[in-house]
Parts: sequence; structure tokens; C-alpha cells
Amino acid sequence: MIERQHPITYTIWSLLALVALWGVLERQWSLVLIALLTVGLTLIPILGQSWTGIRLPSGFIAAVSIFITATVFLGEAFDFYERLWWWDLAAHSGSAVGFGMVGTVLVVLLVRGDKLALAPGLGALFAFSFAISIGTLWEVFEYGMDTIFSLNMQKSGLDDTMGDLVVDAIGAAIGATAGYYYLRGWTDGRLSRAVATLVASVTGKSPR
Repeated sequence: MIERQHPITYTIWSLLALVALWGVLERQWSLVLIALLTVGLTLIPILGQSWTGIRLPSGFIAAVSIFITATVFLGEAFDFYERLWWWDLAAHSGSAVGFGMVGTVLVVLLVRGDKLALAPGLGALFAFSFAISIGTLWEVFEYGMDTIFSLNMQKSGLDDTMGDLVVDAIGAAIGATAGYYYLRGWTDGRLSRAVATLVASVTGKSPR
């Protein structure tokens, strides 16, 4: 059973469903494919909660849904990558920061909420590695979509892939740094406070 989600997530699903329906009526099958693919990808973090036993905040799932819609749907169906030079940069950097923060949450869950039992530097390294891994898997996904469905998610090929990974690394470093500050008990910064809020939401209590 899918738990209640953020209004933004429902809005995205509704708009994508309307686009898919319009695509069927107009026989724009590539548009239908991209819309349905986007919906399917937004469901992964929701369904993954039952597999992992980790409850994600609806706001975080909404943020993931926005990223997926921005990259897969708007980027491909409406060619935002070509229309707006900064679109790819913003999408990848923002998501990498978020996944770096999520990596910190996973570390805290591994030590059962006792952040004092974890070396901050090691936790930050794990968070950074987690975010980079997600970014790498996304590039593999783009390659698969281009190969199987003849899309053009990679645009300029190797240059696009490496540029995305560089941006992912920068964003991951920022997110991991926020996690480091949180693990050290320094939560004066906006991002480190966001990590603390995310940890509290996932664990149901503020870690010691």
C-alpha cells in the first residue's frame, strides 16, 4: 500500500497522466513512453520503502520526483537541455547534494541512531560515495535509455557523461560536508540542519 504523498507528487503524477493520455490521442508514442517512464521512476523510492523498511519523508520523495521529472520528462519531451544551458547543471548538482545528505542518514541508521559511535570523517566519506554511486547509476540508466529506446539523454556522449559526473562529485561533496557537520554536532548551517531534520523524520526521533 502506498502511503499518502506530498501534494507536489500527486500534481506531477496527474500532469504526467494527462500528457500520456494526450499522447495516445495524438499517437505521439514517444511522448507516452517518456511520461509513463517518468511515473515509473518516481514510484521507485516509494515502493523501495517496503523493501528496505526505511520510511522517507513525503517532502524528500517530492524532491526526487521533481528531479526525475525535470531530467527525464522536461529534459527529453520538451528539450529543456537544449533550451536552457543550465538545466542539466542544476538538476545534477541539486540531486547530488540531496543524495549526499541521504547518505548521512543511512550511516546514522546503520549505527542505530547513535551518531557518537561513528567517526564524522568516515560517515562523510560513506555519504559522498553513496551520492557518487547514485549519479553513476543514473548515467548508466541514460546510456540504457539511449541504446534501447533511441533517446538522446546523453546528448554529446562522453562529454555530457563526464560533465554530469563532475557536477555530481561537487554536489556530493557539499552534501557530505553537511553530513560531516551534523555528525560533529554542528547544526548551525542550513544544510546541516536539513540533515538533522531528515534524520529525525526517518528515525522518528532526534539521534543522540
